[in-house]
Amino acid sequence: MKADIRLNERGHRCPMPVVSVARAARDAASGTVIAVVCTDPGAASDIPAWCEMKRVEFLGSEPESDGAVTYFVRVP
Repeated sequence: MKADIRLNERGHRCPMPVVSVARAARDAASGTVIAVVCTDPGAASDIPAWCEMKRVEFLGSEPESDGAVTYFVRVP
């Protein structure tokens, strides 16, 4: 999936992946797609939960070849 902003959060533990997405979303224009690449297994629940709480659209996730997962969100 194409993203306007790509964040590399490999090696960072909770809550840093969500904090990074929140910061990027705060400064992004409406419709911006943010991809965050994570190795923290907690991101699988943390990022969708944050999206629901903040009314940001969770677009899904894709596995990476190195074991990380990329999560995609769209800023309202």
